[in-house]
Amino acid sequence: MSRDLINEPDAPRLINGLRDTGYNFRTAAADIIDNSVAAGAKQINVSVDLLQDGRKFVYFGDDGSGMDADGVFKAMRYGAPQRENPESLGKFGLGLKTASTSVCRQFTVISRISGDAEFNKLTWDLDHVEKIGKWEMSQSPVTVDEEETFDELCGTGSGTLVIWSKCDRILTKNYDEPGGSKEKAAIKRLSDGLRSHVGMIYHRFLDATDKRERKIEIAIDGQLVQPWDPFFKKKSEQVLSKTAQAMEIQVEDGGTHKAGVAAWILPHSDDLTGDEKTQARISNQGQGFYIYREGRLISNGGWLSVFGGLDPHMSLLRVEFDFGYELDEAFSIDVKKSRILLDPALSEYLGSLLAPARREANLRYRKKTQKAAAAAIIDHKSVAGTPNTRKSSVDAADENTQTAVVTNNRGSRIKIKQKIENNVDPANLYIQPVESITSGDLWEPSYRSAGDAGHVGAVLLNKHHDFYQKIYLRAADSGYS
Repeated sequence: MSRDLINEPDAPRLINGLRDTGYNFRTAAADIIDNSVAAGAKQINVSVDLLQDGRKFVYFGDDGSGMDADGVFKAMRYGAPQRENPESLGKFGLGLKTASTSVCRQFTVISRISGDAEFNKLTWDLDHVEKIGKWEMSQSPVTVDEEETFDELCGTGSGTLVIWSKCDRILTKNYDEPGGSKEKAAIKRLSDGLRSHVGMIYHRFLDATDKRERKIEIAIDGQLVQPWDPFFKKKSEQVLSKTAQAMEIQVEDGGTHKAGVAAWILPHSDDLTGDEKTQARISNQGQGFYIYREGRLISNGGWLSVFGGLDPHMSLLRVEFDFGYELDEAFSIDVKKSRILLDPALSEYLGSLLAPARREANLRYRKKTQKAAAAAIIDHKSVAGTPNTRKSSVDAADENTQTAVVTNNRGSRIKIKQKIENNVDPANLYIQPVESITSGDLWEPSYRSAGDAGHVGAVLLNKHHDFYQKIYLRAADSGYS
C-alpha cells in the first residue's frame, strides 16, 4: 500500500513555534521597515500606541508601491515568493510573519496600488489558527478607523499599512495598572529606543549627504529619525589603503563578488567636546565590525571570529564591512538578517589586514603616554653631522606628484614614489616625531627640504608607537637618541 508522502506541519504548533526565532521588538520592527524600503517607499511612519485599557498597537505605514489582492496574499504566505529585485532587503519570505508574531498574536496587512484603487486586507490571527487547526487567514472589510490610519501614515496614494495587535510580547513585564503612568513611560522608552536603533540601522538611507543609498525619511511617533554614523567620520581616520579596502570573495559556484572593508580609528574622548562624545558613543561594546548588506546595517559591534573578545584598548576601532546579496550564502545570512558567519580563510585574511589598525587603535587609546610623547622635544640636528654615512642623492623631487628621482646603490636616476615635503623646519629636516602615522608602523621614510630643492632622505617617527614611547624617549633623556 503506497502512502502519501506529503506531510504538512501542524499549523497551531508551528505558527506558535515560529514566534521564538530570536527577534526582539527593535529587530522585528526593522524587518517590517525592510519591506517598506524594498517597496520603494520615500516616507515611512511608525506609531506605537497604548490604550487606556492597556491594549497595545503598533502601526507601520509607507508610501511605497503597494500591493493588489494577489500581492497581499503572497506576502502573507509563510515562505513568500522571491522578490523580482534580488537587491531587496527581504530575503527568505518569512520576515513579515516571523517578525510580527514575535511581538503580537495578530497582525494585519492593508495595501493598495494607487489612490483610486481598492484596499486589500488580510490578517493572521494565531488564536484563529489554534481554534480551527489550519493555515487559514482571516478576512474582513477595512474599517473607517483603519482607512483614516492608512491616510495618516501612508498618504492618499499607493502604500502599505501593517498593524500589530494582541501585542503580548511588546514589553518585558506586566504592569499592575494596565495603561497607567508606569506602562506609558515604558512604551515611551520603547519608542525612543526604536528611534535610536533605526537611526543606526538605516543611517545611509537617512543621511542626505550619503550618496550610496537613496534618501528615505522615517518617523516614529511623529518624530523624524536622525541618522547615526558609527564611524564619526568628521573626526575619525580611515587607516586602510585604497587597495586594501576592495576585496574579491569567491562563492561555491566559482564566481567572485566584491566586498568592501574600511578601518576607522575614532578620536580619544579627551579630544572630544561633550556633544561630540554623545555623537561618537565610544564604548567597549561599540568596537568591532559593522556589517552592511545592501547598505543596511545587519550587525554592529564585536569581532566575530577574527579576533578574541572585546578589549577596552580597542574601543576606538570600528570596521566597516560591505557586501551585496550575491554573498548571502557565503556569509550564511539568517532569517533576521542579523547574523553573519565568516569563512576561516576570510577571518585569517581580515586578521592580518587589520592587525596594524588594531595596534594603532591600542596606542591611541593609551592617551597619557601619548601626551608625554607629543610634548617631548628632542634635538635631532646632530644627525646632519654624519659625513661618512653612505647616502642616496636626490636628483629631483616633485611635491605635487610625490615622486623623487634618486641615485643610489641600485643605479642612477631611479624614479620612485615617495613622500616629498618642502619648506621643513631645518631643526627637523632629518628626523621628526609625528602623530600622523596611522599604519601602526614605527617609522615612515620621506624626502625633505628646508626650501623647495636639495632634498635629503629623512625619517618620520610614530609618536604613538610603543617603541618610541617606552624606549626612544628614555634613550633621549639619557642623551643617546
